[in-house]
Amino acid sequence: MKMPSFLITASVCFLFLPLGAGAGSTAPHSARVAGSPSGQPESKTRTRGFSPLDAPAAIRPEWAGLIGDYGASRQRLNVFERGGELEVLRAGARAAALHPIGADTFQISGHGSSRQSKLTFLRNPQGVVTGVCSGGVLLSRSPGTSPGEIFQITPLRSIDELRREALAARPPSEPGRFLKPDLVDVTALDPEIKLDIRYAGSRNFMGAPLYSEGRAFLQRPAAEALAAASGRLQAMGYGLLVYDAYRPWYVSRMFWDGTPKDKRIFVAKPSMGSRHNRGCAVDLTLYDLKTGQPVQMTGGYDEMSERSYPDYPGGTSLERWHRDLLRHVMEDEGFTVHRYEWWHFDFKGWRRYPILNLSFEKLDRRGG
Repeated sequence: MKMPSFLITASVCFLFLPLGAGAGSTAPHSARVAGSPSGQPESKTRTRGFSPLDAPAAIRPEWAGLIGDYGASRQRLNVFERGGELEVLRAGARAAALHPIGADTFQISGHGSSRQSKLTFLRNPQGVVTGVCSGGVLLSRSPGTSPGEIFQITPLRSIDELRREALAARPPSEPGRFLKPDLVDVTALDPEIKLDIRYAGSRNFMGAPLYSEGRAFLQRPAAEALAAASGRLQAMGYGLLVYDAYRPWYVSRMFWDGTPKDKRIFVAKPSMGSRHNRGCAVDLTLYDLKTGQPVQMTGGYDEMSERSYPDYPGGTSLERWHRDLLRHVMEDEGFTVHRYEWWHFDFKGWRRYPILNLSFEKLDRRGG
């Protein structure tokens, strides 16, 4: 029986595994997570040098399946596109160029690479890239969200148990004086703002409905700023697609109690409350006005990985440009991107609003 070519290549990699022991940093970029932050940190850097007028070209179709992270810890490498060329970023090293020399095989050149440095992509019988072989080391492709896929965890407890405990709990008590909440439906201010409220269905990281309906509310100043951002983007051919906005506190409690500890940097501590709970945070992306389809970003919504960082260097030039365009316009309108989530933006003055735990139905009854 003839052995598939991807298995032959993998066998060669394993034979030479001791020769490729890597060293250096445990991540392919500088935005490593140092530890679980208190509250929800904001990114302190803006999109320096970004031009909203110069959209890069789309990647060559035959390269689309090669982009991604491979391996883990000290052997990790990231294959990405920049300036129309493929590059590889090894852990603890600088990016090097990839030059095709055969089917799925590339020469690595630059920054200390030897003439023998090669990178071969491995495919399964269906033709999907599952790993790479480089320097005799086989590195599996890291799990991630491809277009249309939904990142999900296995909650630590059942959704019913999490909801029951969260509804019975009380939000933290906060001293001081706060502005009176004035939550408004964002689509009432701009009908071009589309909704895909993930927590109203099962297409979310918890894998279950958490809201009774798909609505998006923000404090009025934040909603007006969002409408202003939407108007600017429409002039560039894009619209805003909102995944989440105001979130009742009990849902944040469910997130925290159900998420494994190693992923809790992506959820807010219920003891401090979330800026979503105050009606001053929005999760969103861009969609193309011509096609009505969301644009592809460097990582999927609610993906709990480094691909979600707003300065993640991987992906394609066009994906990074779309991500930076969203950030550029939102920051100009008074929002700040979350340090670990390219889709999460906090509105200025969020500290002036209280933590809320009202369901959407109660908001309607209150007229807000």
